[in-house]
Formats: sequence, structure tokens, C-alpha cells
Amino acid sequence: MRKLFYCGLESYESRYTLQLTEWNRRVFDRRGLDVVYVPGITIDNTQAISVGQVLDAHGRSYFGMSQMMNLVQLMKNGEVTHEDVIYFEDMFQPGIESLPYILDQVPAELRPRIYVRCLAQSIDPDDFVHVWGMAKWMGLYEQMVNEFVTGVLATNEEMVAHMRIAGWTAPIYNISGLAFGKEEVQERVGGPASILPFSQRRHRVVFSARWDQEKQPDFYMDLIEAYHRRHPLTAVEFCICSGGMLKSNNDSYMARTQELEAAGKLTIHQDLGKNEYYNIVNDSRVVFNCALQDWVSNTVSEADALGANVLYPAYRSFPETFANDHERLYVPWSIEDALNKLEKLLLAPHKNMGRISDWTNGTVDRVIDIIEGKGDIWARDGNRYRDHAATAKYRLQQALS
Repeated sequence: MRKLFYCGLESYESRYTLQLTEWNRRVFDRRGLDVVYVPGITIDNTQAISVGQVLDAHGRSYFGMSQMMNLVQLMKNGEVTHEDVIYFEDMFQPGIESLPYILDQVPAELRPRIYVRCLAQSIDPDDFVHVWGMAKWMGLYEQMVNEFVTGVLATNEEMVAHMRIAGWTAPIYNISGLAFGKEEVQERVGGPASILPFSQRRHRVVFSARWDQEKQPDFYMDLIEAYHRRHPLTAVEFCICSGGMLKSNNDSYMARTQELEAAGKLTIHQDLGKNEYYNIVNDSRVVFNCALQDWVSNTVSEADALGANVLYPAYRSFPETFANDHERLYVPWSIEDALNKLEKLLLAPHKNMGRISDWTNGTVDRVIDIIEGKGDIWARDGNRYRDHAATAKYRLQQALS
């Protein structure tokens, strides 16, 4: 690979995209890559999600299309060649149809390899594209992308399976994690030396997913009420941390949320800056998740890097993320199992703390290995893709090393 043309995502204070390019940049620099960061223009300077759930609908479109304009200009200038790679952080990139339109009409020496990272798409039954009725046209968009990319990067084995049964035809790779920078996250609380000892932390449980239906807020609220019934005099604090003002795509959650807050059973921290959120996690004992659809989740990497225990459902991507750790994975939809494991995780740091964030800290390296042609171990072509589902990725790596 001569040059890497990196097409990142627009920055939002409330989302992981605030740090995404920096997490990649540090690894690119360490690996000695020649990288062109293809710029885009933000629609405004609010860094807010005004329309939509994950990224702002207008902002994503505006940034993506302006980024494509800049990429096309580089291609027109002859700066992109067959020795280069274009890497998109999101499979959905407005304006991406420009690439096959151009590449089918230029000489072979001007056709770069192209990789896209899949974040969810229509293959995910719980993605927002299904909430808003976008799946039919999005599926057709995905078929188009499959026709011209060199590879699609999945974040876990379950996502690979969803891609395959959807009939995706492009080469697929499992990068087994989300892009993450452990060192950068720890720097935001003052570095490793500033991570609070577990014994000095508040007895606090943090919920940091969006308050939308695919994250199952009702299950978290059921857990809170069940914990209070079991421990009526508890001093454990249950809270929600939100990067913006708390909102939901299901209005029915909000009334119950307000009732629990009024009863003193739930604390809401909203409109948090990233450092504010990290400081809360750095003074909490457990980060809890009950999402149907996180596909690894940056929240688990962040919490694990900041010394908090993590408790997630044994569902979809999470068994792979946790290397099948039965003590930190609970039976999906079982309040009883979640409660039993939460009680233990509030008492002491888990013996495997730090391993998840160590593994995801290597995700960008796995991406580079793939685009440099050294990632055959992560290829998931053919019909034997399920052979890899039970492998405890980082435990296997530790055993080999």
C-alpha cells in the first residue's frame, strides 16, 4: 500500500466520533503509514444530533457528500492510484456511488482498493433504519456497495453471519472490535495513575447507551426496581449518562423515567461532555448494558479501560467481546441472573478487568493488517463462517503468546 485515504466520520461531542479519527491516527502513525485524511465540511458548529438517533440526518449527509467531493478531486488530480487504499469508517457514505461511476471509466492504474466498515445497516433487525422504515432502499444501497468494494469490515462474528444470510457478495472480514484508543481515553481522566481504586469508588451503576427502544431502557428500569425490592435500604445509585439532553424514540419510556427519578431510584446525568462522562465512570463500580444492538459497544471498552466492572447480556456480539466470560454476561432478559451478577460485581473488580479494552485497543491494527493484505485470519468467505463463532479471540491470542 502506497497511501491510505482515510474517510472518517464527523465529530460529535456526545458520540464516540469525537475521538475516532484520533484513535486511528495514533495507530497509523505508529505503523508508519502515509495517510491522507480526506476532509469534510460540517453543516454547522453545534456538534448536535437534531434529526435522527445515531448521527444527525442532515449533518451526516452534508459531511459525507462534501468529503466525497474532496476525494473525487484527489482522484481527478491523479493522486489516487491502484497502489492505494480508500477506507470508509461507515458503509453508508452519501455520494459513494461516485466511485464505481468513475472507476469503471478510468484506466486500471487509477483504481484503488476500497474498504468500508459496517456499523449496523439493514442486516441488523434492531437498527434505526427499521425504526424509520428505511430498510428497503438501504438494502438496495448495500447491494450496490457490495458490487465494487474490495472488502467489508464486520465488527464481530454475529454481524458476519447477518451479512452472509442477507446475501452480501463482497469479501467480508471480522475485525473483532470497534476502533478504540485505550491510552487516549485514560488520558482524559489524567492517565492510568488517576484511575480510582475500586474500593474508593461510589456504589454506582451506570447506563450509558442511548435511551432508545433498541437499548431496552425498560429492562434497566425493571432491574432498578427489582434491586430496590431485594435491597430496600440500598445506597447503590443507578444512573443514566447521556451526551445530550435525554430523549427517546419511544415516548413511553420517559414517564417511567421521571417517576423513578422522583422516587430517588434513578439519577439522570445529561448533556455531558466526554470528559465529564469519563469522570463519572472513573468513580463508578459497574457499567450495565441491556442493548439488543450494540455490535461490541464503545461503552464496554471505555468502562473497562477506566477500571469499572462491566455487565452485558450474552447476546449477539457480546459473548465474543467478553471472550465468553460467564461472570460478566447474563442470560438475556433474565432479571434474576442480571441481579445476581450485579451484586457480585459491585463488591470487587473482576479478575479479567482490562482485557476487553486491551483487545479492542488492537482493532485498528487488525484493520491495517487486512488492508495491507496480511489479514487472512480474519477473512470470512465461503460457507464455513460459523466455525469461528465460539473462539475466545483474546484468550486464544494470550495462549499463543
